[in-house]
Amino acid sequence: MLTSSLPFFSLLLLFSTTTAQPYNATDRFFLACGTPTTTTTDRRWDGDQNSKFVPPNTTTTSFSATPLHLDPSVPSTPYSHARIFNTSSFTYTFPVSEGPKFLRLYFYPATYTNLKPEQSFFSVSSNGFSLLTNFSAFLTASYLETTSFIKEFMIYVTDTQSLSVTFTPSLNSYAFINGIEIVSTPETLYFSVGGLKYVGQTTGPVTDSNMALENIYRLNMGGGHISGTDDTGMYRPWEQDNSYIYGAASGLTPVYDPKEQIMYTNETPSYTAPELVYRTQRSMGKQSDRYNLTWLLSVDSGFYYKLRLHFCNIIPQYTKTGQVVFKIFINNQTADEEIDLFQLTQGSGYPRQARFVGRDAS
Repeated sequence: MLTSSLPFFSLLLLFSTTTAQPYNATDRFFLACGTPTTTTTDRRWDGDQNSKFVPPNTTTTSFSATPLHLDPSVPSTPYSHARIFNTSSFTYTFPVSEGPKFLRLYFYPATYTNLKPEQSFFSVSSNGFSLLTNFSAFLTASYLETTSFIKEFMIYVTDTQSLSVTFTPSLNSYAFINGIEIVSTPETLYFSVGGLKYVGQTTGPVTDSNMALENIYRLNMGGGHISGTDDTGMYRPWEQDNSYIYGAASGLTPVYDPKEQIMYTNETPSYTAPELVYRTQRSMGKQSDRYNLTWLLSVDSGFYYKLRLHFCNIIPQYTKTGQVVFKIFINNQTADEEIDLFQLTQGSGYPRQARFVGRDAS
């Protein structure tokens, strides 16, 4: 796998970090794999043993296992059990409504019975989309420098009204999964076809129902980590941006007055991002002519990437157009020549987003 870097440059790139009106998801499934029990943490996890979502030949095509050792840093749910597939493909099938869904796959690469994590290679597909090919959870965890992780995809379910997830072990190998999560998303939040700016090209792919997406990064600029429970009904975790800032310049991190409201609009509904996202930001203040504020994110080369940049004016002294004007560079290319923050957001406390599509071809 070739890995390159997708840098973000700007003269003043503002992202922002209380609780928005949550989105009421029509479909919600939280499946703990390899266990018969139901566990409640911040959400209810049902075991997949004897579940209606698994095929009738479950006992002959898979088996349940527990890790030889559960790292203290790893939550017991859903990582204390796994379902193992080492003979053939195995498919979970979930009845869902038509529309876009988050599909999150939970992995804890550990020793299960006598199976070593480095021996596991497999593929994952869903509703005709190939999501992972000859995938190694062990190598991925090593690269991410973590013990457990989540792979998050977005799939648009058409009139089939079911979402299937198929695990296929590679030759002389095995597949496993610890947990599966499915949550509906608003119709146009991620699969919108308009309002995209293409970086370095005049046209590009359209993110519609014929495309599956994988989330790579979801960052909260200038604020803390936001758990999935504190999201707007879609259980999206938001990472701190500190470790992705390139160079010594990290800018200022203003915080919006807690007495002031974040004012969502029809164009930016309250489920777009939590208020916590819009109440903090990174800003270069009056020194914007001295340096760039840059985030460096590693990505796989040869793919297109959709970037959603969240903006909100939370600094009280900025009250008119022309006071905060900046450029955005993505992968060393000009993505937007001039953004006037006050003109974009229509005033203080109004969140907006800009969407770009770029390709890393290095």
